[in-house]
Amino acid sequence: MLLFMGAWAQAADFSGKVIAVLDGDTLLVLRGGKPVKVRLAEIDAPEKAQPYGAASQESLAGLVMGRQVRVASRAVDDYGRLVATVSIDEANVNHEQLRRGMAWEYSRFHSNRELMALQRDAQQARRGLWAGDAIEPSQWRKQHPGSLAAQPSLAVLPASAPAIAIPATSACGNKKHCPEMSSCEEARYYFAKCGVKTVDGDDDGLPCEKLCVSQ
Repeated sequence: MLLFMGAWAQAADFSGKVIAVLDGDTLLVLRGGKPVKVRLAEIDAPEKAQPYGAASQESLAGLVMGRQVRVASRAVDDYGRLVATVSIDEANVNHEQLRRGMAWEYSRFHSNRELMALQRDAQQARRGLWAGDAIEPSQWRKQHPGSLAAQPSLAVLPASAPAIAIPATSACGNKKHCPEMSSCEEARYYFAKCGVKTVDGDDDGLPCEKLCVSQ
């Protein structure tokens, strides 16, 4: 179910920099210095544990990572994500993922002929996931119950993001929460090296987003 549609969605239109790509149809975009999770409208990308899931994520990262995008919001979904069309200049990112064969057409409430044509073209050319036996994510989840819970949550971060350095005195201490972290680097260390999952409250693979967002 989608919430807060219509005028609210229009008011939420904004431009911002993409700071992370969470999968083949979900981004983290800076808005007023704060990260906003954006779900690309009318397409559905493979799950990350599914065949072509990593390829879809990498495709989207190649399109938008670190770039300024325009987010045209339509609604907010049950997970609190903006459902939106994302564009760079005149290029529609949602459509490009579909054209590359990196997602399925997913216009649930109406038939979008343009999207259907893009998908047919990708199918005929056997691009991306259409080169193999493609299974829609909804069907794949039914066939692999529990797979998402076991799947690691990893985000594609900017290439310029600093590597996780191990402090000279470092061993995994007792820190468990973001307010205890002295820096983004320390938060990443605790998350990646010490396995402290409590610093990633929304389980998107990005620890302490408020602390790290400026980096």
